[in-house]
Amino acid sequence: MPSAAKSFRFGVFELDVVAGELRKSGIRLKLQEQPFQVLLIMLERPGQLISRDELRKTLWKSDTFVDFDHSLNTIINKLREALGDSATSPRYIETLAKRGYRFLAPVEALSGGAETPPSVAKSPAAISTSFLTHPDELPFMPSGPVRILFVLIQLMYLSFYITALARLSAIQELLDGKFGSADWVTIVLVVSAAVGIPLRLYLLSYVSFDVKDLSRKFLPMFIPTFILDELWALSPFLLAPRIGIGLSLAATAGLVYVPFAERTLVLMRDRSKPA
Repeated sequence: MPSAAKSFRFGVFELDVVAGELRKSGIRLKLQEQPFQVLLIMLERPGQLISRDELRKTLWKSDTFVDFDHSLNTIINKLREALGDSATSPRYIETLAKRGYRFLAPVEALSGGAETPPSVAKSPAAISTSFLTHPDELPFMPSGPVRILFVLIQLMYLSFYITALARLSAIQELLDGKFGSADWVTIVLVVSAAVGIPLRLYLLSYVSFDVKDLSRKFLPMFIPTFILDELWALSPFLLAPRIGIGLSLAATAGLVYVPFAERTLVLMRDRSKPA
């Protein structure tokens, strides 16, 4: 039985049934009538199989002569293009071979969506994270290069932790010489390295064995990982006596960005095309 909802929200998208519009972050997207109808059917029954025969009966009358297979494929391709989706690595529309389609993303049915588009009423959480890259903004990339870059980042941090622990006495002497008693800095260094090593091994194993949906595991850990990484972004200053303040500052500036790159790579990996 069709839903009485006036609009449906999924991710950054909203389908306004009354206005006949698809919006992304409040911005209207061009979508023809038939792709709109197909999307509406899927949103009314997310997670369920929508057969090709059902779509044929909905879109075309029985006395209509049309190349059904080609026309429906064109409609689905237009929908995927509007949503930034991929047939090989779907996030929204999954093809079930010779049977039909299924909508994958969580859907929120709204009774008054036309009055409150996402661009007007955003939650505090949405506002606070708006500077972060959204998966829909990312290109489709082969998974190989994405995985390699992510692995290299984990190995870089592992080398930081292990080197710092191996040269702990020298670091302690350096800190004592610069700041007097700096036992608290040493404690922070040891504890953060002890936390960071298993974290990096966990992420390395996840990517090495190509486990799916890494983003579902990583994103809840992003804030703690971000804090840990920003703390270690200051580590080049431990080398300042050898490389100078300028190079230490430049290295720190690059390391400050790495957690954001790490998050982007995780999202790209789950969105990527098979290598």
